Amino acid sequence: MQSDNTTEALAPTEQAARTGEVAPFRGTTRVIVMVLGAVGVAMAINQQFLLNLFGFQPLGNAYLYYLIGIFLALAFLTLPATPFKPRLLWWLDPILAVAALVSGGWLGLHGLEIIQKGWEYDAPFMADVMAFVLILLVLEGVRRSGGPILLVTALLFGSYPLYADFMPGFLWGTEYSLVGTVRAHVLGVESIIGIPMQVVAELVIGFVIFGSVLVATKGSDFFMELASALLGHSRGGPAKVAVLGSGILGSLSGSVISNILTSGPFSIPTMRRVGYPAHYAAAVEACASTGATLMPPVMGTVAFVMASFLGVQYSAIVIAAVIPALMFYVALLLQVDMYAARRGLMGLPREEMPPLWPVLKSGWPYLLSLAVLIFVLMGLRMEARSPYYASVVMLLATAFNKDTRLTWARAKALLLDISANIASLVAVLAGIGLVVGGLSYTGVAGAFSRELLLYAGGNTALMLIAGAVTSFVLGMGMTVTACYIFLSILLAPALVQAGLNPIASHLFILYWGMLSYITPPVALAAITAANVAGSKPMKTGFHAMRLGMPLFVLPFIFVYDPALIMDGTWPQIFERVTLTLVAIWAITAAFEAWIYGIGRIGVPSRIAFAVGGVLILFPELTTSLLGAGILAAVIAINFGLKRRAGAVKT
Repeated sequence: MQSDNTTEALAPTEQAARTGEVAPFRGTTRVIVMVLGAVGVAMAINQQFLLNLFGFQPLGNAYLYYLIGIFLALAFLTLPATPFKPRLLWWLDPILAVAALVSGGWLGLHGLEIIQKGWEYDAPFMADVMAFVLILLVLEGVRRSGGPILLVTALLFGSYPLYADFMPGFLWGTEYSLVGTVRAHVLGVESIIGIPMQVVAELVIGFVIFGSVLVATKGSDFFMELASALLGHSRGGPAKVAVLGSGILGSLSGSVISNILTSGPFSIPTMRRVGYPAHYAAAVEACASTGATLMPPVMGTVAFVMASFLGVQYSAIVIAAVIPALMFYVALLLQVDMYAARRGLMGLPREEMPPLWPVLKSGWPYLLSLAVLIFVLMGLRMEARSPYYASVVMLLATAFNKDTRLTWARAKALLLDISANIASLVAVLAGIGLVVGGLSYTGVAGAFSRELLLYAGGNTALMLIAGAVTSFVLGMGMTVTACYIFLSILLAPALVQAGLNPIASHLFILYWGMLSYITPPVALAAITAANVAGSKPMKTGFHAMRLGMPLFVLPFIFVYDPALIMDGTWPQIFERVTLTLVAIWAITAAFEAWIYGIGRIGVPSRIAFAVGGVLILFPELTTSLLGAGILAAVIAINFGLKRRAGAVKT
């Protein structure tokens, strides 16, 4: 997991996608970044494994302040103050970094006093000064890492306690003074050091390390070779390699943009080589990388936040997410295969494909570390420690090969990568903590959910549509994690109170927040892939939206029928999975104008096939049977026509 994506806070590569440039690591700055990053990572490991190194084992809130101080300082050193001329304000970065270290360190040293003496309500002068300094630094950090829209959001809701008493109706809330608001945000436990930051400190750092180690030891090369060995020679093989390879790699790294920039330079040219247009190849890569942050076992940062909000183990989120994610990739594979069949596109020559067994033998370190990750995560239920164990296994196993072992140069690059990725996460989520705190302290969050439920009159469809639109719009300007946290406070409780499955409701918000990655006008994933392919960004975005259409539909399906998220009896789960797969096949066949065993179909058949697929999706026997009947009729008619013409296809 290199960043938030799926999904999330902007890793250096994703920051580059937004701004075009990243603050370079040079000279002294490079050394400082590595030293601070090493200290931060060591502190996280010390806290996670209770090592008590040098007699240092801080309290929970003190540990969070230390982490914020260290990684907020790193954010100022690694993210430019302005995207246009990054070196223009270079002198400001070290000043802000020192201020972050001082304020975070001072608050960490007084962590016990903050709790015991209730500084959240009545603090000494120096505590107030440090709180003011830290909150200003957090706002600058969220501006650099999340952009102006996220900054405005943090300011608007973070300052809500100042004017909540003047708001009408359900927007009214408890009013705080300026000093009281700053104390609540910084010294309280529901804002800057609230759930988002706690999740980063306890869970996410380990997975960031795992994702960075995977890339540093050339794990990305192995998974692309494995996909090539399995599917490269098949019809339209390079597109299937992109779907499978990017899906596996992204599910372990958790970063949409980093995944595109890692696998895209390989997958997109090979797709173009066999005949896929540039915009289509870029759209395939964008969709495959976007869906990867929804794919277990790692998923994105937001999945860990979700587990904390729901009060469930991360493994419960993994189990719930696996079927919808697999269905999305099945839909992608079907579409690229039908496209290849309709256009007569072939795969790459078998002699150019690596043999499967040698690839598997060379990749045993990654398969072993993945097995360790899953075993510790799902079997031993040690979510927080699983990525550390898997990373150690990967580093030890890859040490036997000179091409993959961690040399001194790679170790330095790895440390820089880990430092920058965690820094961007901390900067974003500290700012999002202000949103959480502002809504929580004023009591508006609960009131909003109650009013939404009241106005909807119990109509869940209306609430879901409103939630989908809101998630999509917010996803355009926020990171997915920020969008999810915001709506998990305001919208998710109303969906749950309306009787919907809690995990399904939260996954619904996550899925719709992710869609902005592949949907114009923002379509950050599609634009990034278009840059790699040399295609037109908007044309690529619209094709990515078409290929990713299952992401628009699946959330509504599993919200109304939780069997798709493994909530039901095994017969119910099997029935719903089977029907949904049939429906996905029918809808993708309608999109691509191709039915296996028949070949091309005309517009009337496409419309009928799409209608039949949609009817099967409804969780009712009558509509499913009607949809199946329509599909059977279309197949029978077209088979008869093609057979008469002697043009039956496979």
